[in-house]
Amino acid sequence: MMGTIENAAGRRVPTEVNGKPVVPYQGVGCYMPTGRHAAPPIRSCAQYPADGNKVAPSLVEALRRAGLADGMVISSHHHFRDGDLLMPQVFAAAAELGVRDLVWFPSATFPCHESFIAYLESGLIHHIEGSLNGPLGRYASQGKMAGQAVLRSHGGRYRALQDGDVHVDIAVIAAPAADAFGNCSGVLGRAACGPLGFALADAQYADHVIVVTDTLVPFPCVPWHIQGNLVDQVVLVERVGDPDRIVSGTTRLTRSSDQLLIAEYAARFVRDAGIMRPGFSFQAGAGGISLAFTIFLGQMMREAGVKARFIRGGSTRYLVELLETGLTDYILDGQSFDLEGVRSLRDNPAHLATSPFTSYNYHGKGNFASLLDCVVLGATEVDVDFNANVVTHSDGLLLHGIGGWQDALFARCTILTVPSFRDRVPIIRDRVTTLCGPGELVDVVVTERGIAINPRRQDLFAVLAGSSLPLRSLQELKSEAEAICGGPPALPRTGERTIGVVSWVDGTILDRVQQVIAEGSK
Repeated sequence: MMGTIENAAGRRVPTEVNGKPVVPYQGVGCYMPTGRHAAPPIRSCAQYPADGNKVAPSLVEALRRAGLADGMVISSHHHFRDGDLLMPQVFAAAAELGVRDLVWFPSATFPCHESFIAYLESGLIHHIEGSLNGPLGRYASQGKMAGQAVLRSHGGRYRALQDGDVHVDIAVIAAPAADAFGNCSGVLGRAACGPLGFALADAQYADHVIVVTDTLVPFPCVPWHIQGNLVDQVVLVERVGDPDRIVSGTTRLTRSSDQLLIAEYAARFVRDAGIMRPGFSFQAGAGGISLAFTIFLGQMMREAGVKARFIRGGSTRYLVELLETGLTDYILDGQSFDLEGVRSLRDNPAHLATSPFTSYNYHGKGNFASLLDCVVLGATEVDVDFNANVVTHSDGLLLHGIGGWQDALFARCTILTVPSFRDRVPIIRDRVTTLCGPGELVDVVVTERGIAINPRRQDLFAVLAGSSLPLRSLQELKSEAEAICGGPPALPRTGERTIGVVSWVDGTILDRVQQVIAEGSK
C-alpha cells in the first residue's frame, strides 16, 4: 500500500504517485535540483524529406508512423480553452488503432472534454496528468480514474518536461496556421488563438511532435511560434479549434456589485500602497474581478499620469486598451483570453508572445514572475494563515486547475481577490481544504468586507497608516462571514484514496486530493 509522509507544510502526502517516487514539499526555495535537463532523441535530416514536406495523410496515419502503443504519454496544449476541437479527433484516432492505457498530459482540460470520460471508462486513457476543470475533475474526485491526477502550474508543467519528471512520447500541437515543414503560428488562420507558448516544452522535449492545422500556408509560416525543426509530422484537418470559445464564463467582466467593490478596493490598494508608480508592472488574471480591477486601475493610471513598463498577460481587450492608449510600453503575453488579444498580438510589435520557460519556469536562471510589482489573483479558499486553494471547493470536489496561479505568487506583492462567501459558503477557513499556495507568498487578501494584509508585510501597514481603505484582519473577516452564513462549512466527506496531488513549482508534492464520498454512500 502506498505510504504517506508529512511535508514541510504539515500536509500528509504520498511517497509515490502513479508508481513513481516523489519528493515531499520542503519549503519555498528549499529544494535544489541536481542533474541535467532531459532531451529528446537525436534525429538526422536524412530521416526527413529533403523538400521539407512533412505532411501526413491523416491523424490515424500520423499516430501510426509515430509508433503509438499501449501506455504511451500523449501531450497537448489548451490555447483554444473550451474551443478545443482537436483532441477529440486525436483520441478517436487512437481508439481506431486499438491502443490502451494512454496517459494524457494536457496543459489544461475544459468542459469540452467531458466526452473523454468514456475513454477513461473504456481504458483507452489510463489517467490524466494535468489541470482538471469541471466534469473530468468531478469524475476523478469520485475515485473513478484508474491513476492519479498530477496538478501542476503552467511553469511546473514546463519544469516537469525539462527536468524529466514526465517523458512525452507523442506531442500533438494544435496550430491555427502551419507550413508543410512544421513552422506554426497562433495568430494566423481562421482559428487564430494567440500565443502557442504552452506547447513549447512539448515541442522541445517530446520524442515525436505532430503539428495539426486547418490552415496550411506556403513556407515560411511567419511569425512562427513553434519552429519546424522541432516537428516530425504535419496533419491537415477540417478544424482544430473554435476561437470564439476561448472566452468562457470565467473570462467575462463581473456585474456583481460585491465583486466590483472587491476590484475597486484592490485597485485603490495598489495606488495607495505606492505600487502604482511610473514604470511599474502588474499582472491580473482573466476572472471577472480581475478584469474589473484592470479597468479601475487603468482609470487611476490615467488620472495620475502613470505609465507601466510592462503588463503580464493572459491578454484581454482591457489590457490591449491600456497598450493602445499609451498606458504601458509592453504586454508580455502567455495566452489570449479573447480575440482582441489575438488581434493585438498579431498586429502590435509591443505585444510580445512569451512561454512558461521565460515567465514561470522555477528551474531556470530566473523568470519574469518575480519581476512583477504586483499580481492580482483569485482563489476558491483562503485560511487565516494566508494559505490558499484554487483547485477544490470546501466539499472537496476537484473542479479547477492551477494555471499560472502558483507561478505568479512570486511577484513582489501578491493580492488575492475573493468574496467573503459564495453561495452562503464562507471562503476564509481555519485551514484550506487543499493547499495550493503557501501563505508566506500571499501578501494581501481583498474581500467586499475589507482588506487583510499579511502580518509579514509590516512595510505595507506602515505605508497605509491613516489610509481610508478598510483594513481588517483575516480572523475578523472570517468571523463576520460565518455569522452571516450560519457557521463554517462542513468538512468534506473523503475516503483514504488519493485521487490526485498538487505539485509545487519545484516538483515537490505540496498536498493531496482525496476521493470524495457522495452523500448516502457507505
